[in-house]
Amino acid sequence: MTTSGTSTPALADLAAAMPFTAGLGITFEEAAADAVTATLAWKAELCTLGNVLHGGALMSLADSVGAVCAFLNLPPGAGTTTLESKTNLMRPVGSGTVHATARPLHVGRTVIVVQTELQDDRDRLVAQTTQTQVVLKPGA
Repeated sequence: MTTSGTSTPALADLAAAMPFTAGLGITFEEAAADAVTATLAWKAELCTLGNVLHGGALMSLADSVGAVCAFLNLPPGAGTTTLESKTNLMRPVGSGTVHATARPLHVGRTVIVVQTELQDDRDRLVAQTTQTQVVLKPGA
């Protein structure tokens, strides 16, 4: 993957750099510092009781997209990791595709705060996540 702060990595590079994300079937559609979008299709293997997507799958989608958004807002040479994440799950997803959009709320020297919205195929809010990513300085 391209070093942060220099250029936007190719979408295929994002998936390859995140094996867990790729294993879930998350597909990145756009990746820029101001917004990252991705999708997760409903699959029986990702479901819980009632044949709906497991909350953990939804939270993994939000965390992955939010992490990429934070990564794209890092200063050159810095890294990041999730410090805190809060998800509100609004409605179940029993079919179709979940669409995620992450946008930075705050880009600071020590933390980056990202908000991610998940919507179903009918543009209904499925979940909203706000996460704080710590900025890891080079050599720290």
